[in-house]
Amino acid sequence: MGTNETMFSRFRRRFWLPPRAHGEIIEDRTVSFLELFYDLVYVVVIAAAAHTLAKDVTWQGVGEFATVFGLIWIAWLNGTTYYELHGREEGRTRTFVFIQMLLLALLAVFAGDATSDTGPQFAIVYTLYLVVLSWLWYVVRRQDSEEFMAVTARYLTGMVFSVVVMAASALLPDGPRTLAWAGLVVLWVVFSQVVGGDDEVAHGMVITDSMSERFGLFVIIVLGEVVVGVVDGISEAELTVRTVATGILALMIGFAYWWTYFDYVGRRIPKNEPRIRVRWMVAHLPTTMSIAAAGAAMVGLIEHAGDSSTPQATSWLLTGSVSIGLLALASTISTLQEAEKHPDLYRPVGRSLVGAALVVLILGWLAPAPWILALSTVALLGLVWQFALDRWLRFFPDVEL
Repeated sequence: MGTNETMFSRFRRRFWLPPRAHGEIIEDRTVSFLELFYDLVYVVVIAAAAHTLAKDVTWQGVGEFATVFGLIWIAWLNGTTYYELHGREEGRTRTFVFIQMLLLALLAVFAGDATSDTGPQFAIVYTLYLVVLSWLWYVVRRQDSEEFMAVTARYLTGMVFSVVVMAASALLPDGPRTLAWAGLVVLWVVFSQVVGGDDEVAHGMVITDSMSERFGLFVIIVLGEVVVGVVDGISEAELTVRTVATGILALMIGFAYWWTYFDYVGRRIPKNEPRIRVRWMVAHLPTTMSIAAAGAAMVGLIEHAGDSSTPQATSWLLTGSVSIGLLALASTISTLQEAEKHPDLYRPVGRSLVGAALVVLILGWLAPAPWILALSTVALLGLVWQFALDRWLRFFPDVEL
């Protein structure tokens, strides 16, 4: 290298590289510390939304939580996908990830009352976040080869549309603004299924081990909300033996969910078909949303630990969340490569999850005492896991768990 190279040139050459080109997949890439740091910011954002749901367990409150959580998940999905496909271990990637984190931290400030008092501020910050991501994808498009133009063109169209909707929503009243956000979440899910499942658009997109791990890490993040819900519930309620016992049983619901997800879904790759890959990704939205909502239900469950029956709203929130989560897991299992290789193992497991999803709704309808509801839910999830374990050991008797 010539001696006339300036310090700025050396910086650009070594520390400010362009993004990886589309299709330049790193199959054996491991999740970086920067990605772990980035994911941690979502703990705060989701906690703010879940805290609001815990205080407003109504149909409207659930709908508003689902809308805000959907926007949060879309933000995470877009940031994660960009890093997976185009990120590097250098200064440019780090800088833009930190910019996203700054905006997400600010978003957390407004997430708690996003559907009411702080809605305009939430919309503005979210718009800025989308603008940053749109710029990053635009830079990728400028260096794309012809074969990938369709990918970034359609994706950028979706991003620009989202920017316009979120920016315009800042000017709307509370109710119409929330409806606009809900419509955007639905459109993103539909857009992902229709466009992402197209063979031409999906060209160059692969679910790698690192991508699967990132989805698993997001599941851990929302499972943290179960812990938060239990701690908040015990802290706010009168401290009695029944209160603590109910809290422990409620926390065990989170443990049981972790066991089920990571034993039969986590770190597993979907079949290499565009529509299947998209379904695998989208199924994680109801999966993670249901866990966060169940965490919010823990507060009310523990608050009424001494009651003879669980308040109907809390009972439905808890069991409805668990039911949706189990159905989402069953859908995810059906997409896995392992399920295709071992259908006699995975199909019965998927059916058991669907059956448990129906039974837990009966528990919600009965609304027994909080500790009985929590214990029954844990027992039901334990039976599903035991059934799956028994089949696993039959198929792989020599494998140590």
